[in-house]
Amino acid sequence: MNILSLFVVIPLVMLLALWLSRNIRQIRGVMVTGSSMILALAIYLTIDFIALRQAGATAEMLYTDSYTWYAPLHIAYSIGVDGISVAMLLLSSIIVFTGTFASWKLKPLTKEYFLWFTLLSLGVFGFFICVDLFTMFMFYEIALIPMYLLIGVWGSGRKEYAAMKLTLMLMGGSAFLLMGILGIYFGNGATTMNVLEIAANNHIPHNWQMVFFPLTFLGFGVLGALFPFHTWSPDGHASAPTAVSMLHAGVLMKLGGYGCFRIAMYLMPEAARELGWIFLILTTISVVYGAFSAVVQTDLKYINAYSSVSHCGLVLFALLMMTQTSCTGAVLQMLSHGLMTALFFALIGMIYGRTHTRDVRQMGGLMKIMPFLSVGYVIAGLANLGLPGLSGFVAEMTVFVGSFQNNDPFHRICTIIACTSIVITAVYILRVVGKILYGKVQNPEHLKLTDATWDERFAVICLIVAVAGLGLAPFWISNLIHESVAPILGNL
Repeated sequence: MNILSLFVVIPLVMLLALWLSRNIRQIRGVMVTGSSMILALAIYLTIDFIALRQAGATAEMLYTDSYTWYAPLHIAYSIGVDGISVAMLLLSSIIVFTGTFASWKLKPLTKEYFLWFTLLSLGVFGFFICVDLFTMFMFYEIALIPMYLLIGVWGSGRKEYAAMKLTLMLMGGSAFLLMGILGIYFGNGATTMNVLEIAANNHIPHNWQMVFFPLTFLGFGVLGALFPFHTWSPDGHASAPTAVSMLHAGVLMKLGGYGCFRIAMYLMPEAARELGWIFLILTTISVVYGAFSAVVQTDLKYINAYSSVSHCGLVLFALLMMTQTSCTGAVLQMLSHGLMTALFFALIGMIYGRTHTRDVRQMGGLMKIMPFLSVGYVIAGLANLGLPGLSGFVAEMTVFVGSFQNNDPFHRICTIIACTSIVITAVYILRVVGKILYGKVQNPEHLKLTDATWDERFAVICLIVAVAGLGLAPFWISNLIHESVAPILGNL
């Protein structure tokens, strides 16, 4: 069996084992065992991939394999990974692993929750390993469908409204995406669904590209919180349970940026060059608007949700700049944002579980009461605002340097405007940290609260190590991504 197929097989086995489980101990055992195996597999794949590249493997995709599903439409289970895919698989496995511990004491319907959580993970892993358009779309939908129940059943606040809004907007984006995929397939002569073969042939007529590039980019862009189609994201984040928020913001939104780059821009390069400026304006608005919106929020989850809109907008922004440095920075930003926003949502969920409020006006002095969670929140905040030594600095610096490499005034003005988000981010992060962690305790009942338990500490420490590791030793992952960006930019 191909090593990549294990990323699909292990979650399938986990689903069967969870269905057969009869008590909470067995459910936890299945989740810890399965998520640990996926994490170990992702680490092994990363090490082996780097070794193969150093040994001289120059193919665009490694570990490729293909099995035909439906010959009349050339639909196949075609798999393969490059450096970008490997990085996304590693990110996803870390968040699934830590999300398991963040949900350790979740009730009620624990078994059903982890079944849907695992199905969501299956869709994410399948999407990143596939190079067949239809199979990628299938896994994309598998990743979206569980979100409705995970938020609608286990969420909080206006969970039914948030679940419905998220589902309708993402399904609307999927409709655009399906039209775009069919346009790519028939525009290329209806001979293959394989991304690599379509890119090699490059037979899609210019007029077809001008129609189907906006549809495809918009379809993925909705999931990447592209302005003005971002409104589902803050509501979905605010209502989702902790681990779902971690996976949703940390991984699921990355499917949008990955799809825009791998499918829309790679397969329709002429339209990407001619129409990219339109989406560049929208992404510039996303970056600044998301940061400004976070400043005026009082709910911890909404603050982080609008921060995610800004940072995910930065991913699309960097991709549309179309320089090798900016696109490398875009993937680094996906990794950085995935890790630090998962850390943020984990900590917010743990604080909310104790204080039963996410309103910053009702909290204060938490550093004295729960020092471990408070220090973790400070580290997450510093990573978010781009402190050197943490992942946010490496990613944002690479994005802005790469973006400024464009010599024309339009691209440089957009870059300068996007850079203002750094200052705005510092405003809302430092304001929240000062308000909830220091000063006077607002509620006397909070003095009775306890600090993090062992399972919470383990999840938080794993994420902090990953955030600091990416910030202190970025070159190995940067080189991995840089080599894989080159073929896509060469097509552009």
